[in-house]
Amino acid sequence: MAISPAKPKQPRSELNETVRFLLKLALAVLILRSFLFAPFSIPSESMLPRLLIGDYLFVTKWNYGYSRWSLPYGVPPIPGRIFGRDPTRGDVVVFRSPDPAPGDTDPAHADHDVIKRVIGLPGDTIQVRRGQVILNGKAIPKQRVADFVLPLTANFDAQKCGATFQDVDAAGVPVCRYPRFRETLPNGKSYMVLDQADIPQADDTGLYTVPAGNVFLMGDNRDDSADSRFPAPIGMGYIPMERIEGKAVVTFFSTDGNASWINPVSWFSAARWSRVGEGF
Repeated sequence: MAISPAKPKQPRSELNETVRFLLKLALAVLILRSFLFAPFSIPSESMLPRLLIGDYLFVTKWNYGYSRWSLPYGVPPIPGRIFGRDPTRGDVVVFRSPDPAPGDTDPAHADHDVIKRVIGLPGDTIQVRRGQVILNGKAIPKQRVADFVLPLTANFDAQKCGATFQDVDAAGVPVCRYPRFRETLPNGKSYMVLDQADIPQADDTGLYTVPAGNVFLMGDNRDDSADSRFPAPIGMGYIPMERIEGKAVVTFFSTDGNASWINPVSWFSAARWSRVGEGF
């Protein structure tokens, strides 16, 4: 009985191989961003002095468990949290902003990623009096330290600085100079904050009691942060735990905004290399 020769396998087309590679790459990136690490960029000055506009940092995704917001764009809508753990006071976290009110079409109120510092946990009472945070009835120590000095650049210009705080350094370079303070939480966590002026709405608040399953968050730039001190849409109000996406761990790049796409040399000269590798 004659045996017919085996048909040679048809070679896979280059297009098919490229598509298969891209699908595998997309799946790997999705897993990495959803469950391990994700990059995040800083678009505003609400976390000065620790974070500058133009900073890029990595966020770890496993610290507080997983929810729908661990996945890109919150899809699919998984209810609650899996392996949920509460953050620690003083942690810097990235979270998804509250949903805008029905009928609110203001782009500024659209849901987006935000970064703030955890000040209060479920059951905590919080109040701000004359710029000092009162946590569970006890004032958080707030010590005056050296001014925060930031050179004026493309992504933090004189307008952002404000006329009151514009100055020049010893070399005659225009800078922004803000009053800086060190806060120390009861757990020993210490960090720097800015307090530029006496603003009644921000520096003297009512008494807040953090509901179960929520956290109270504040920006380190106390006079320029829409946070849990203010209800939506002015601020954020309390933030549900399931909206927390991850914990900020390290800055991996920073730029002062002076780079130009058509000038590759400027990509390096605009980088703030001293900020690379800063942890939290």
